Amino acid sequence: MGKNVWVGLQIVGMVLMVASAQAVIRLLIDHRKSQVWGLLDWVPGGWGGQLVVLVVLAAGGAVLAERSNNKVKLLEA
Repeated sequence: MGKNVWVGLQIVGMVLMVASAQAVIRLLIDHRKSQVWGLLDWVPGGWGGQLVVLVVLAAGGAVLAERSNNKVKLLEA
């Protein structure tokens, strides 16, 4: 894959991380409000299940952004 593909994946990872982290913070503040436009209402476990899914999404976005950044650095060298 080319450099532009890795940069695109890095952007996707950062957006996923930021959006999920914001949703985690909002979920911690207001337990009753539906997060991410109601996309996670199907998650079993209620509040705790939604929190786990959002934390996993944020961590996955961080890993994707970090690995893509490493690939871009390798391609530039």
